[in-house]
Amino acid sequence: MKKTLLLTIVLSVAQLAMAQLTAIRAGRLIDPDSGTVLTNQVILIKDRKISAVGASLPIPPNATVIDLSGKTVLPGLIDCHTHVADGHSDGEPFNVLRKTASQIALESVTNARAMLLSGFTTVRDVGTYRALNDIALRDAIARGDVIGPRMFVAGAYITITGGAGAMTGQAPDIQLPWDLHYGEANSPWEVRQKVRLLAHDGVDLIKMLSTGAVLTHGSSPMAIEFTEEELQAGVDEASHFGLRVAVHAHAAQGIRNAILAGAASVEHAELLDDDLIAMAKQHGTYLDMDIYDEECIQAGAATGQTPADFLQHDADLGRIQRENFGKAVRAGVKMAFGTDAGVCAYGTSGKQFAFMVKYGMTPMQAIQAATSNAADLLGHASELGSIKPGKYADLVAVSGDPLKDISVLENVEFVMKDGKVYKSAGVAACSQ
Repeated sequence: MKKTLLLTIVLSVAQLAMAQLTAIRAGRLIDPDSGTVLTNQVILIKDRKISAVGASLPIPPNATVIDLSGKTVLPGLIDCHTHVADGHSDGEPFNVLRKTASQIALESVTNARAMLLSGFTTVRDVGTYRALNDIALRDAIARGDVIGPRMFVAGAYITITGGAGAMTGQAPDIQLPWDLHYGEANSPWEVRQKVRLLAHDGVDLIKMLSTGAVLTHGSSPMAIEFTEEELQAGVDEASHFGLRVAVHAHAAQGIRNAILAGAASVEHAELLDDDLIAMAKQHGTYLDMDIYDEECIQAGAATGQTPADFLQHDADLGRIQRENFGKAVRAGVKMAFGTDAGVCAYGTSGKQFAFMVKYGMTPMQAIQAATSNAADLLGHASELGSIKPGKYADLVAVSGDPLKDISVLENVEFVMKDGKVYKSAGVAACSQ
């Protein structure tokens, strides 16, 4: 017994000595939890986690020191509305049928890399046409097989037949493969069955579609698809598995149904009105409004890449969404950062920050939307969203001050995820 105990102690000491220790000198450190900026901080990282943060922390003699004293350091950024697992998008969803599932999965590897290197260390991937590709990508990243952000995934869209999350446009006598209609449901009990199926598959959240869509053939953003009863069934069933529900909704009634059903977030939410804004605030519902991607939809129109029917669906929605974004911000509704990445090029999500500030947020509010608020929406605020002891060592750094010029977040120079450096342009590291 004594020999066993001694061996255990010796092994523990040896493991402690071998633990990777990193110290980061941060000239300016943004704390989104308090909405303040700290100066001349030392961040100590042991393995994957932050162990201490402070102004006068002693640096262990065996630590690797990373000097970010001339930069602004922030928590790793979080995009709460992405489609990283959809391969290389060209604006035409029907082209998914021209590729195998393997092609789409392999294309998605480069999407994931681009997101991480742009500073987004975590994403909430809210649906993919090829069901379960996102689960495979999430797990490959977690194993270290490929480089990418930490992913929280939905597995598939839960949508009505021919609905906003369906593959549409093919002839009626064409039978789709199983993975292109995996989440199809047309009653409260069918919704429950799909939630159970996806929970068994290992998803992190559920994505439902309350209205038609802009970027779907044969759809209308004004159409109400899932009823409030069907949405309630999804939210209730998801809660049995500890899962939250994100609901896509453009039209006012669809937004209302999503809030009343208990959705954790409403995605897009263009046609808000004052009552819906008040309702979202009362229920604590997050709004996840992709106010930048209108730029990419219109750019696609100029090059002929955006299909004509999508442009008809989109008419005036971008302007209305941006106006209502400002109203929701002024009312104090919970707001998360989400870009619909894939509509715009992967790795360009940072461009939305400037639009969030232009349409009503302070720079700190925009940063909080992509850090502490986003972590709260994910249900992982104890692990993500700020640089605090016990949280994952996810950090990014930029030159300049994003509180004075938010656009500096479009050019992240340093990226660390789980204590590992993935990007370090012009940053020195040395052993202490």
